[in-house]
Amino acid sequence: MCSWCCCSLLNRTLVIAFMVILACAVVVGNIITLTVFLRSRQFRTPQGYLKVSLALADVMVGLLVVPFSVYTEIALMLSGTPPIWYQGYSTTGGGEPWQPCNLIGLVFAGCTFVSISTIFFLTVERSVAILKPLHKESVITRRRTSLLIFCSWVAGFLLATAPLLFSDQFALEYNECSRMCNYAFVPKASRNPSWSILLLFPAFDFTMLGGTLVVNVLSFSTIRRYSRKRKFLAEMEKFPGSLRPSSSDIKAAKTITILTLIFTASFSPIAAFVVGNVIGYRWCNFSFFAFWMLASNSCCNVIIYSVRDQRFRKGLHQLFHKTLHTLPEKN
Repeated sequence: MCSWCCCSLLNRTLVIAFMVILACAVVVGNIITLTVFLRSRQFRTPQGYLKVSLALADVMVGLLVVPFSVYTEIALMLSGTPPIWYQGYSTTGGGEPWQPCNLIGLVFAGCTFVSISTIFFLTVERSVAILKPLHKESVITRRRTSLLIFCSWVAGFLLATAPLLFSDQFALEYNECSRMCNYAFVPKASRNPSWSILLLFPAFDFTMLGGTLVVNVLSFSTIRRYSRKRKFLAEMEKFPGSLRPSSSDIKAAKTITILTLIFTASFSPIAAFVVGNVIGYRWCNFSFFAFWMLASNSCCNVIIYSVRDQRFRKGLHQLFHKTLHTLPEKN
């Protein structure tokens, strides 16, 4: 039985239009974010490095994952013949040529893990600035941050390949329900307990997101304690400035909390789908909404930064102001 998103030409056209709009939003938004961060000296900080890593993971989704789904859907609509990487075609036997889903699926999974770990590192970086402001410069350095970013990318893509490396039961194929390259059970393999290796994904993500929420709670409890102390002292001069978090640190912590909550909300349906898939449920329509809700999260960062971060808004204004003023000179 086909899902609502593939039963008619109109629905398929609407799905393709949504994918194209999303791809443009993700790519344009994150390229603007990267340009602002890389052009401004004020963002050459550990926090800026982490935000660049987050934007890179999102832009890879917009450049590779979503356009591949658009290409597959258009090819299927025009020809009516499923490509070789389509569900049921890539796991029919041995000797098939290399499948593009082997790359696209790993990119989507790996970038998702990188995004989650980067949000965790952003939260830890802000918590150090709030809890230990005097030690912030010595503990959080650009070199250590760069090493953490490198490790997060390596670990994220190693985790993404775990089902393929440690089990012969899985392949990556284009799923007719989710409209993305997903892990699929190989029909020839026996369904044994190793199928539950997919539970590593939600376990890792919720561990990182749970740790992020805990660190946020500690940070905001400290902010609340400082606020009560300021009210008690009545005058700001009596409260040593070096011992309290700056307003920019507090605002950055709130921004990262918003990112965490949005990412948790967008990932929770995926976790529910994976668990249901392990149990034996297919949930075709639900899988489409779950995976594309997660993909849509890749264009949220630039919106949140524009609303919450005054320095980002200033850099964005300078970027467009300079671009508009240089256009007449070229003409």
